[in-house]
Amino acid sequence: MKAEIIAIGTEILLGDIVNSNAQYLGQEMASLGIDMHYQQVVGDNEKRIIHAFDEAYSRSDIVITTGGLGPTEDDLTKEVAAKYFNKKLIPHENSIKRIKEYFEFRQKRMPENNLKQGLIPEGCIVIKNNNGTAPGVIIEENNKTMIILPGPPKEMKPMFEEAVRPYFQKKSDSVLVSKMIKILGVGESTIAEELKDLMESQINPTIAPYAKEVGVIVRVTAKARTEEEAVKLIIPIEEEIKKRLGDNVYAIEDIDLEEVVAKLLIEKKLTISTAESCTGGMIASTLINYPGISEVLLEGAVTYSNEAKHKRLGVKNETLDKYGAVSEETAMEMAIGIAKTAGTDVSIVTTGIAGPGGGTKEKPVGLVYVGIYVKGKVEVQKCMFNGNRSRVRLQATITGLDMLRRNLIKK
Repeated sequence: MKAEIIAIGTEILLGDIVNSNAQYLGQEMASLGIDMHYQQVVGDNEKRIIHAFDEAYSRSDIVITTGGLGPTEDDLTKEVAAKYFNKKLIPHENSIKRIKEYFEFRQKRMPENNLKQGLIPEGCIVIKNNNGTAPGVIIEENNKTMIILPGPPKEMKPMFEEAVRPYFQKKSDSVLVSKMIKILGVGESTIAEELKDLMESQINPTIAPYAKEVGVIVRVTAKARTEEEAVKLIIPIEEEIKKRLGDNVYAIEDIDLEEVVAKLLIEKKLTISTAESCTGGMIASTLINYPGISEVLLEGAVTYSNEAKHKRLGVKNETLDKYGAVSEETAMEMAIGIAKTAGTDVSIVTTGIAGPGGGTKEKPVGLVYVGIYVKGKVEVQKCMFNGNRSRVRLQATITGLDMLRRNLIKK
């Protein structure tokens, strides 16, 4: 089977909304073993939407649309789809009832035009929307399938999981299962070299590395009659990859780096503090993403100025004068100072030049010193990051968390 995504909405064409739905659907369709060679974006215009449908069906069996299911006149997807398949739009009583209940529960007046969302092409499969007012639909006609989903990701993603994925799984005599192996500290090309023999001999499971904004993901995908059989095929490959890449593998599946670090701190009963200059609180903020971090995170300080580094952390004026705020020596004293004054076992610190200005030949933009303190021992890493200010800050944050992770798993 071949599928194609059509994102409908002038706001996407104009760049007002990022089309994250296409990324999600592309990954999900790949996990189902359905090929996807094309994606389209089209504005809220009947003629152009019909042309997009024609283009898609000239090369694909399945079309998935997102967007255009709202209550306003320029929300055209269902209307155009009904016209395309020569079907009448008819009221769907359960959907209309749910739309009315949606507004009643929120004690809001329902505009009459919302009832438009309860109209569906006759003979289609209705997909219930548990997170909004617009139902989705599946149209099967003349060996063509069209799956119409709302645009908001908070509505579209649950509908895909609850209805669309099972719809495709029922039509297949096999399942595809993927596991994501998350890696830091080595690049995509190095990983490809390390896993070259595995990738060249791959048939089932398959192995594919993907570079992310920070780090790399290796996706291992297996096809089998059942999910359990697929997982059995994946496990030996997963173990071999972990063996070859060692500590560079920090997580499997949907676990984030901050969760890994937080769980290690809690498990080892180690308290933590942070002192940040160029990252401006990003490390502490990232750690706070993990709900249980309050057990161990005692304090986070943003010590941006030299005065703050001296007064709050006890960095010596002589150190600042001789080596500068952006230096290994200052990072070491920051790490010791925040741990001592906050009374923690562990600390993470950063000091650097995030840009776009402020760099010199000796200390260019992107230079960051990242330090950790663990039970009396200090480690500082000199880093040269590229990219804009946000990217430098992000890379410094990830580096600090990863330095601590690597230290803690050795203890």
